[in-house]
Amino acid sequence: MTTTWTIDGVRGALAAKKISARELADEYYKRIEARNPELNAYLTLSNKRAYAQAQRVDEMVASGKALPPLAGVPMAIKDVISTRGVKTTCGSKILENYVPPYDATAVERLEKAGAVILGKTNCDEFAMGSSNENSAYGPVRNPEATDRVPGGSSGGSAAAVAAGLAVAALGTDTGGSIRQPGALCGVPAMMGSYGRVSRYGLIAFASSLDRIGPFAKNVKDIATVMQIISGRDPNDSTSATAAVPDYRAEIEKPVKGLRIGIPKEYFGEGMDAEVRKKIEAGIELFKRLGCELREIRMPHTDYAIATYYIIATAEASSNLARYDGVRYGLRVEGDTLLSMYRKTRGRGFGAEVKRRIVLGTYVLSAGYYDAYYLKGQKVRTLIAQDFRDAFSKVDAIVTPTSPVPAFRLGERTEDPLQMYLADIYTVTGSLAGVPGISVPCGKICGKLPVGLQVFGPAFGESRVLQLARAFEEAGGTDL
Repeated sequence: MTTTWTIDGVRGALAAKKISARELADEYYKRIEARNPELNAYLTLSNKRAYAQAQRVDEMVASGKALPPLAGVPMAIKDVISTRGVKTTCGSKILENYVPPYDATAVERLEKAGAVILGKTNCDEFAMGSSNENSAYGPVRNPEATDRVPGGSSGGSAAAVAAGLAVAALGTDTGGSIRQPGALCGVPAMMGSYGRVSRYGLIAFASSLDRIGPFAKNVKDIATVMQIISGRDPNDSTSATAAVPDYRAEIEKPVKGLRIGIPKEYFGEGMDAEVRKKIEAGIELFKRLGCELREIRMPHTDYAIATYYIIATAEASSNLARYDGVRYGLRVEGDTLLSMYRKTRGRGFGAEVKRRIVLGTYVLSAGYYDAYYLKGQKVRTLIAQDFRDAFSKVDAIVTPTSPVPAFRLGERTEDPLQMYLADIYTVTGSLAGVPGISVPCGKICGKLPVGLQVFGPAFGESRVLQLARAFEEAGGTDL
């Protein structure tokens, strides 16, 4: 089986009757059976659901009906996104046996477009992590170098696409959890603007930051999936009413003359020297494509990590309060109600989740709210203003995605601060609510992928995809 199936390739093969959706699902499940024990990318497989959808697609082919955009395309879903009748654990013991009674809007839209959902992918517990080592079900391994992390928290989805265990996948991004694993695994990965994709059915980590987005083998497939999952949803009051452009048409527009901002603050100390060389080569490629490069300043960038971990942990402590052993999920009996709470959460939550709940509860507590949470929100406004100011001068911003390539499993687990710094280039766009994509920008040491990140203004996904597509087509992925 080819591991380079694309969305258009699948639809073309189905329409020409070179393969059936059932046969394609079979082939992917065989590959998952062979490689998943090593990679640990999937936690749950949804064979029954996948084959039922494949049969519907094959019936459409047999009857000569026009095929929907994702007809027969094997896809994976991060395990923090609800799937009706399919276990959804959030990578946590506290939801070990939870089966949602409904689908997330994004999943519903994918299946309506013909996608075949193969299963649920491993992730850091409740999406809290930068390496996918915080899952209660073991770490995911990077397909490009199995002694290294795939990035997090959506490492399972990134690894599944990179290893050819899915044509495309959904992940979630709170502070970089789509873009960073995309970079470390060497696949395009996109976070849309806040509100562009419905969060209905996404099990919350930090509600003002969480976003659903795709991984795929190429930028054109990213555009296709974004087209399908984007748009207003009455079930999510934070989803935007802004019209969704035709992304597949937009990405074919020429990029010559576009102004690209290069923020000085993203190229300081702490970046791996080899990563820097690749990113600088990528920026030079944009110049050769006719883009105008401009150095810009984003003065509040240095405060982004601290601001993010104040706001995100505060929202996490509130969102995770619902896991108390009373309504659903794990329950560990105790002598009193308080004892039951303590035992349930003590056994159900992992160390990183507990750390973030404690931090979040602290910054929201009486006497500290103004000093930390309120101040964090004010700095978030300043970071967002940095982006607005920049986009008054440039059409897009180009930065590294990660300061380092994939690090070894266990290398940073004893130093949470070093782990948090892995998101230093991604959290800014998360706080500002703007769209961003990571696109592969060559490899270092012969095997470790590097990611280049493109930011656009709010609801400027078309521009982000247009630049990423041009970069990919010009050979940027092989720099």
